[in-house]
Amino acid sequence: MTRTRHDLFAKQHLEALLEPLGTVTTSRKVTSETREVDLWFAPYENIQTRLSILGVLGQMAAQCCVMEPFRNSIQPQDVMSCIGKLIDLTATFQRQSKREPNVFSALALPRLWILSPTISDRVVQGFGAAKDADWPTGFYSLPPQFRTALVAIHQLPVNESTLWLRLMGRNGTQQTAIAELLALPPAHPMKQRTIEHLAVLQISLNLGQNSDTDEKALAMNLSPVYEKWRRETLAEGLQQGLQQGLQQGLQQGLQQSQSLVLRLLSRRIGKVSPDFETQILQLSSSQLEELGESLFDFSDVDDLEQWLRSQAISAQES
Repeated sequence: MTRTRHDLFAKQHLEALLEPLGTVTTSRKVTSETREVDLWFAPYENIQTRLSILGVLGQMAAQCCVMEPFRNSIQPQDVMSCIGKLIDLTATFQRQSKREPNVFSALALPRLWILSPTISDRVVQGFGAAKDADWPTGFYSLPPQFRTALVAIHQLPVNESTLWLRLMGRNGTQQTAIAELLALPPAHPMKQRTIEHLAVLQISLNLGQNSDTDEKALAMNLSPVYEKWRRETLAEGLQQGLQQGLQQGLQQGLQQSQSLVLRLLSRRIGKVSPDFETQILQLSSSQLEELGESLFDFSDVDDLEQWLRSQAISAQES
């Protein structure tokens, strides 16, 4: 089960990266008790070339696997719990194989990746894990029958192939990865998707009423991503919608702008009611652009209601 907001971030981060490449299931129950794996991934067939875009993460996801990300350094009981869930999941597939042998043979036995910002020598040695020559520095494989590897994120080499994993690190490790993410070429296939996800996370962290010191530090790390997204992505999205409206018909461009603003609003303040959505769909292009800028200052639905009311008053006065 998700342990902290960062764990939720890590799970959603992996989901955002892997969703186009295979079947992603988060919080998958593996027994009759309330016991869940954080993320289960099964790659689509003939997807290896696209997985390579994710570097080391893509290699990890090349076969069916379970990923368990942690915000704090893992302890022995964390490793044992994760292995227990892998055993339960494997037993589930073995039962399934008796009913659907073809399905099970395609899935094969899953592998477990335990992701931790740091890992002590005590944990590595206690589970008989060892550095794996087939993987970069920071990977420690348990004996083969466990089908499990520990990943110490802070030990990973600093290069693009490990970037997507290092974004789940802490402090300086994460800050460096964020700077690398922002420096990627605009055309990189995963850049914009990741920036949007991290920006939305930063918004949710800032909305938290009881954020702890660790969550505040995470929000601070994500600030550069949020600011870039706010300055460029939103403005470009709205402008593109309006430009396409001029080129392909005003109505099409307006609809694209409406869709973008509604999506941003839902992430900022939650699901927009049908009544408010109707009012938003009646806004002009200039009003939509103004709402797109103003919504970043909204805290809840009352702010949206007040903004819409002010627009109605302005319309009456004019």
